[in-house]
Amino acid sequence: MKLSDFDFDLPDDLIATRPASPRSSARLLVANGDVLHDGTVTDLVNWLQPGDRLVLNDTKVIPARLSGLRHRNSAQGAVAAKIEVTLLEPCADGCWSALLKPLKKIKIGEDVVFGDGFSATLEAIKDGQGQLRFNLAGDDFDAALALAGAMPLPPYIAAKRPADAQDKQDYQTVWARNSGAVAAPTASLHFDEALLAGLAAKGVAFTHVTLHVGAGTFLPVKVEDVTTHKMHAEWGRVSDQAAAEIAATKAAGGRVIPVGTTALRLIESAARGGEIASWEGETDIFIYPGFTFHVADALMTNFHLPKSTLLMLVSALIGQQRVRAIYDHAVTAEYRFFSYGDASLLIP
Repeated sequence: MKLSDFDFDLPDDLIATRPASPRSSARLLVANGDVLHDGTVTDLVNWLQPGDRLVLNDTKVIPARLSGLRHRNSAQGAVAAKIEVTLLEPCADGCWSALLKPLKKIKIGEDVVFGDGFSATLEAIKDGQGQLRFNLAGDDFDAALALAGAMPLPPYIAAKRPADAQDKQDYQTVWARNSGAVAAPTASLHFDEALLAGLAAKGVAFTHVTLHVGAGTFLPVKVEDVTTHKMHAEWGRVSDQAAAEIAATKAAGGRVIPVGTTALRLIESAARGGEIASWEGETDIFIYPGFTFHVADALMTNFHLPKSTLLMLVSALIGQQRVRAIYDHAVTAEYRFFSYGDASLLIP
């Protein structure tokens, strides 16, 4: 299975840099078996059935991009250097793993000041990443980060424009509640309260799980034999209640439909024994063609990067040839791609 099997041509002008407004007005391409239907996300009410269950990732994106100054005394006097920081994940010892640019401008033991009363000390460098210890913790840290930080937009958006205040709302789901992600579960960005109410009135149920999406979700696949690719690990949790709700839906003959690849990867991680069960820990599950699904009956997801692990996951669910036809249609019909783009509902 070669990396080139998952390549396709994508015009640059189809990469969305802002989301649709309102959220649920984004376009929706429904692949129902061999038939394609063009519509909008509001049409989910017509495609989902009473007894279906949507699985929603309730992770909350933190404003993980920070800009600060490193101050250093020298023979020529005080010297300042601008340091850009992208938080990656918290460490067990209370530090944060982070990318620092330029890394060569800061030494272990030096501080980076991000604002009045908010700073961090570089305690170590490992595998090109810094280990930062902040001077604040808990609610004080969250409040300071909310003021000083910017949303960690994906590289393909950040290359076109900087993050701004609007992204703090746009790049967050309406049900986000457990802080820890540095990337959004983007298929979930299409939902607003009106759509959720309409689906509930239809008889669609909801289950919340948590997978803290890491920056590794944007890392490219660098091996030609994709089966040898090593996935990044992300922390997730499926509660007893969530597992019971999903199991009950399966037993009753309803469909379990994760919203986004993160929710799908998590529930399939919790079902490696064949049936869904409560689960907590780090998962590096890699889903590519040949994978056996135990829980997911369909998937709502955005349109993904060429040669990405997410495109491989979609291919595993509905088949490589089917994916190629869907993406050919999406490009021809000028659907908007990636994190702020349009959505698809994939029903095998």
